[in-house]
Amino acid sequence: MWDFSVGRALGLMARTAPFIVFRMMVYAGIAAAYVIATGVGAGLGWLIGAAGSADFRAAATGIGGFAGFGLVGAVLYMLREYLLYVVKAGHIAVLVEVMEGRPIPMGRAQIDHASAMVRRRFAEANTLFAMDLLIKGVLGVIMGLIQGIANLLPIPGLDGILGFIRAVLRVSLGFMDEVILAHIFRTNPANSWEGGRQGLVLYAQNGTAILRNAAFLTFIIYGLTFVIFLLMLAPAAAVAYALPGGWSAGGIVFALLFAWAVKAALIEPFAIACMMQAFFKVSAGQGPDPAWDARLASASGKFQELRTKAMGWAPRPAT
Repeated sequence: MWDFSVGRALGLMARTAPFIVFRMMVYAGIAAAYVIATGVGAGLGWLIGAAGSADFRAAATGIGGFAGFGLVGAVLYMLREYLLYVVKAGHIAVLVEVMEGRPIPMGRAQIDHASAMVRRRFAEANTLFAMDLLIKGVLGVIMGLIQGIANLLPIPGLDGILGFIRAVLRVSLGFMDEVILAHIFRTNPANSWEGGRQGLVLYAQNGTAILRNAAFLTFIIYGLTFVIFLLMLAPAAAVAYALPGGWSAGGIVFALLFAWAVKAALIEPFAIACMMQAFFKVSAGQGPDPAWDARLASASGKFQELRTKAMGWAPRPAT
């Protein structure tokens, strides 16, 4: 029915526990930064608003809070290359090592080991980031093609079905850039651009099997995320109440923020471990189908760019 084991995914997470802890620290720090910046911004707005009416003070408090929240978001946008390079790619590298049965160190040494693997494969963070953007662009085209086909089907009550299809596609495609990165670490090609191209073709030619697995995983992810959101409502409301002026709008925002942090630290690596198992199993023994390669090239300029980079790649001279 599906091509992954939940038990094995949990086992992979346990074997890479140092990285799970590292992820928890990183995303908890991000959530804390949002709360602190929002609180400071709201506090400054509250003080400035003291010069005016009660309505002016409330508006100034809200504007200050949103400005602090937005400032952290802007900083994180600039740090997105670092997060991909150090946190996500490093964890994927050690997950692949465990799946392949190779020994990995524990403790802080595991994080250092993963960082060294990523540096060997991608000497610079912007190279990995550029490849990730191209892969996401191709995956977006695939998602659009599938949704376009579904929209043409004359099925009564299709809106509800399409909603579920979109949710499945978000799960399938949302983690596939990490899974294709895992494919690169697993196959260890000399040319990483070519490894990414081959991974995308393998994904496209096994799309039906991948979507079948994603459909089952969607229920797990959405269910866990909803439960986490409910659990985070109480602490989020308490934090919002403690802000100057009792920033009531912050309750839901902070609950979503805390739920996102837990999802990024715990649920995402679980989902990636499941999708890695499924992808490696359904594509085992296969090579990229030239027909699918041609279809992707005709449908996506990003895929053509990826192919161009793969063909133009040259190894670095030894230093």
